[in-house]
Amino acid sequence: MAENKILIIDDDNRNIFALSAVLKAKGYQCLSATGAEEGIEILLSDSNIVVVLMDMMMPGMDGYEAMANMKTMPELKEIPVIAVTAQAMLGDRERCLNAGAVGYVSKPINVDELVKLINLYVLTE
Repeated sequence: MAENKILIIDDDNRNIFALSAVLKAKGYQCLSATGAEEGIEILLSDSNIVVVLMDMMMPGMDGYEAMANMKTMPELKEIPVIAVTAQAMLGDRERCLNAGAVGYVSKPINVDELVKLINLYVLTE
């Protein structure tokens, strides 16, 4: 599973730290970016990333715009994005999925739910 990397894109380092710690404890390899632009650069430079956990509310380019940009890039458009958001209002899940996310988890994150979603896309030996 070492080649299956997860990219966490979140403007809050505390969220990155918490998610990385939980996922690393479960055997995943994590990379992180504190902005969507940086996240897209990492995706373009590392072909071993199999899933992106994308914070939807970020300054500058938000998660919706980042997913739209990824969909225009042949090398990125197939990478599954799981929306991670504090927005848990009615309609937010549909908005994320309509924007191209393959899954949606709201903060505070239910780790078991997140791992189930990730495992749909991680290639196991």
